[in-house]
Amino acid sequence: MNLARKWKIGFAAVALTGLTTTAYAATAPTFQEFAASTYTDPTGVKIVNGDEPVDSAGELRQFYDDLVKAPKTQEDGLIVNRVNGVDDKWSASQALNLTYCVSTKFGTRHGDVVNAMAGGAGLWESATSKVNYTYVASQDASCNTRNNNVLFSVEPVATTQYIARAFFPSTSKRSRNVLIDDSIWTSGSWTPTNILGHELGHTLGLRHEHTRPESGTCFEDSSWRPLTPYDSASIMHYPQCNGTSDDLSFTTEDGNGIRALYGS
Repeated sequence: MNLARKWKIGFAAVALTGLTTTAYAATAPTFQEFAASTYTDPTGVKIVNGDEPVDSAGELRQFYDDLVKAPKTQEDGLIVNRVNGVDDKWSASQALNLTYCVSTKFGTRHGDVVNAMAGGAGLWESATSKVNYTYVASQDASCNTRNNNVLFSVEPVATTQYIARAFFPSTSKRSRNVLIDDSIWTSGSWTPTNILGHELGHTLGLRHEHTRPESGTCFEDSSWRPLTPYDSASIMHYPQCNGTSDDLSFTTEDGNGIRALYGS
C-alpha cells in the first residue's frame, strides 16, 4: 500500500501537512501564491484542508486570511464550521431530509458505494434522531449537482489528491457533492464506511478536529466553534495530525458533538 496516498483524505492546500502553526505563519505564501498552488479538482472546484470545497475567489481569499491569523487559544470542542459568526448547519427540517443519489458511473462498485454511504450516514443517525439521510435510488441515473430532486450527489472522481471530499451546509448547490476516488477500496484500516462517515461529518457542518491547538500541528483556520472536549481519536481528526486512532472510528465525543449541534 502507498501510505503517502492513504493519508490523503486530504491536504490539498499549500502543503499544510507537517507544518506547525508557528512554522506555517513564518513561511506563509502570498495570497497569489496560495491561490495558484491550491488544488483544483476535476470538477473545477478549489479544495482546501484536504477535502473541503471553496465556491469562489472571495471565499478562497477569506480562507487565506483566516489561515494566516493566529490560532485560537486552547478550548473545548468537537468543532462546527462558522460563516459570518453563525454556525454552519442545516435547519431542523432540512437535517431530517438529507437526500442524496449515488451515480451509476460507479459501475460495478455502485452497490458498494450505496452500502458505504448508508454505513457512514448511520454513524451520525445512530447518535441523534435529529439527523436523517435518505438515499433516493430513482435519481441515480442523473446523479450530479444539477439534479434538484436531491440535496446532494455522490459521484466518482479520479484524483491523486484525496480519497474523498465533501462540502458544508453553506456550500452552493453547484459544489454540493461527495466525490469518491477508487482508492477508497484500498485504504487499509480506513474502511469505506468510516471514510464516508468523516465526509458526512463535513456535510453536517463539522470541521477537522485537528485544527484545534491541542493537536499541535495541522492548523487550518479559526472559523469554528467548540462543541465538546478535544478528541484526538475523533472521526474528524486526521491520524497523521497527532491523532490517536488509526481507523477513523466514530467516538463517544463525536456523538456528543452532533447532539450538541442538532439535538438528541
